[in-house]
Amino acid sequence: MRKSLRAAAVVAACTVAGGALYAAGAATAGQSTANSTHEPYNIGLLVKDIDTYYGTTADSNGVYQASPDSPYAQDLARMDADAKRYIDKAARKAHRHGEKPAVVFDIDDTLLLSLDYEKRYNYTYNSTTWADYVNKADRPAVFGSPELVQYAASKGVEVFYNSGLSEAQRSAAVENLKKIGADVNLDADHMFLKDKANPPAYLGDCATPGTWTCTTVQYKSGTRKHIEDDLGYEVIASFGDQYSDLEGGYAGRTYKLPNPTYFVS
Repeated sequence: MRKSLRAAAVVAACTVAGGALYAAGAATAGQSTANSTHEPYNIGLLVKDIDTYYGTTADSNGVYQASPDSPYAQDLARMDADAKRYIDKAARKAHRHGEKPAVVFDIDDTLLLSLDYEKRYNYTYNSTTWADYVNKADRPAVFGSPELVQYAASKGVEVFYNSGLSEAQRSAAVENLKKIGADVNLDADHMFLKDKANPPAYLGDCATPGTWTCTTVQYKSGTRKHIEDDLGYEVIASFGDQYSDLEGGYAGRTYKLPNPTYFVS
């Protein structure tokens, strides 16, 4: 379930404002806000903090963009540098042992930035407006993400995608990823999207035809398990902007990208 800024982004944004770096490691903190008798963080100030973090500006077409010299971009650059060092080392080790290394990327706000949508709709989610936005296939790249995808592929690492986008949004996702230069393994064997009408058997009882009860963690970790157990790869790293993208195991290392605009449980 995608939740709005109004409740769940407060902790994340306050953490960002305090200068925390989203780095490599297990995703175990900051997954929810706690009930409190204290006055919550002021929503107007929170939005200003988010704009400052992204360096948000509207371009000549009125589209909200993040700044390449923003704290957000700087955090991503540090994470990407660490990830490249790790991928290089882990890939060489996997190849020496005769294993098939793989990486798994989420898509929304891991590869494709949705800041313009969040700003336009005041950090709230609506399935109709979101579908229209996704189907335009015109989101900009999350800074450094196409290069990271290409880098992994250059090291002989198989690239997979595991997204909460629906099967109906596949063509738009592929078109948009091609536009930003992440044109690696965009076929159905490598891009896993939610297909609630015909869910894959490997997800088990939480995803039967016509009935989908899988949590994000069950869906994402179940797909990584499939990549390892059924397809024979060793997932050396998993990338996502939500903790729920990363939990559940089946990844040698997890990378949590910064996203203070919404929370997915």
